[in-house]
Amino acid sequence: MTKRLPFKARTASGNEFDFEFPLHPDTDSAVNVSNLLTATLDMLDREIGHMPRVGNGDVLQALAMALAVRTRMLGGNEAMLNGLVTELVETALKTPAAGAASNATPGDGPVH
Repeated sequence: MTKRLPFKARTASGNEFDFEFPLHPDTDSAVNVSNLLTATLDMLDREIGHMPRVGNGDVLQALAMALAVRTRMLGGNEAMLNGLVTELVETALKTPAAGAASNATPGDGPVH
């Protein structure tokens, strides 16, 4: 049975999203994953708040680049790491977000 990480995200305008992220079988600590996810989203909210008009595409591009940089910092078999990262991103993107369709409106701002 796949372990899952329940996660609640809230936009700056108060909209909520509930996730049940499936964890990779080799995940060492669901608590660490949750803490890093929360810290990353909180940092994004803080930084975006200090910048004039940040586009959603800019945020996504920066996150994609950070993932690429962090992956290269690991060293090892590049093809294996690229495959793992692709699998993790695809799994995360396929995870439904309860509440997203009913309470989100375009331009709501960052999620944390």
